[in-house]
Amino acid sequence: MYKEIRLSGTGGQGLILAGLILAEAAGVYDGYEVIQTQSYGPEARGGASRAEVIISDEAIDYPKVTSPDIVLVMSQQACDIYGGLVKPGGFVIIDDTNVSSLPCVRDASILTLPITELARQDVGRQVVANVVALGALVGITGIVTPEAMEQAILARVPKGTEELNMKAFNVGLEKGREVVAQYETP
Repeated sequence: MYKEIRLSGTGGQGLILAGLILAEAAGVYDGYEVIQTQSYGPEARGGASRAEVIISDEAIDYPKVTSPDIVLVMSQQACDIYGGLVKPGGFVIIDDTNVSSLPCVRDASILTLPITELARQDVGRQVVANVVALGALVGITGIVTPEAMEQAILARVPKGTEELNMKAFNVGLEKGREVVAQYETP
């Protein structure tokens, strides 16, 4: 297994933390080889932001994502920049709360979920949209086990927010599985 994942959005959406959590789930709790990198604009909030994770069952030779299998986009700006840069056969997961214009992709699947709206309405706090996104990512792709993700979330989120973040993860996981079921149904 060798998968490249790009999580993208704007600063303040928690995607750097989401990348760290995903990498920890894969490497520490599921036992894969992992590399995680991140990039963000000079603005503290509102600028471009991305976290990239490579997950493999063998040694990783190159530390940069070059052809992502999975792209998560949480803002229109991120969609415009990264949405179309996905490997054939890959997935683009889009937060359609914040993205109205979908990317042009060739031979890849575009899956939309109202990630930020789910965080607001189903969980009660928009600030956990990044964890809802991680749940959706796991529900759609199975890239790591839900148990590994739960352990990584609990290890990384601020003390006192564990219950809120677990609720966010489970809402995303359920919605991600629903999207896959709809996608697979003829």
